[in-house]
Parts: sequence; structure tokens; C-alpha cells
Amino acid sequence: MRLTVFWQRMADHFGPGYADTFARDHVMTELGGRTVRQALDAGWDAKDVWRVVCTVMNVPQDKR
Repeated sequence: MRLTVFWQRMADHFGPGYADTFARDHVMTELGGRTVRQALDAGWDAKDVWRVVCTVMNVPQDKR
């Protein structure tokens, strides 16, 4: 998954303003105690990060 697709999905689900706040501030155990941004910066694949976000935040199947 390209980062542009990842960020579009984040914006679609959380809204453009909150997507960035969530990615910057919400620490998830499933990402090794990192935020979305930290995980991406650490080299995690965007698709894997999106899967974690979907699981943790109960993103509906049709949005995944």
C-alpha cells in the first residue's frame, strides 16, 4: 500500500483533521508501543499499520 493510499484511508475514516492527530498522538501496543507516525518512520509497511489501525479502532470491513 502506498503512503498516499494509507493517508487517504486515514482521512476518510477519521476525518482530515483528526487523522493526523490520531497518527501523531495515539500509542498502540500492537505497533510496539508506537504511534502510527513512529511506526511508519521506523519502517513498518503502511499496509501493516493500516491493519493494526483497523483492528484497534474497529474500522468497518467495507472501509478496510
